[in-house]
Amino acid sequence: MKRYSTVQVAELLGIGNDTLHRWIHEGKIEAPEIQLVGGVKVRLWTDVDIERVKKYKNSSFWGKGGRRKRKRKTRTK
Repeated sequence: MKRYSTVQVAELLGIGNDTLHRWIHEGKIEAPEIQLVGGVKVRLWTDVDIERVKKYKNSSFWGKGGRRKRKRKTRTK
């Protein structure tokens, strides 16, 4: 069974890794347990975990945020 890092999962889903970390921190998705691999703490995601995040993304994620453009007021003469 193939396992993916958090950064790889974010790339697969087309979201930023900051967004994925925020969803984990806010409790919106359940992340796999942190494991120690070669002295480094990582989360190893399975295909089942990725599908769960994909389901949340499709129901709640609208895309990148940022400032919205204001509508221009039309001048009346």
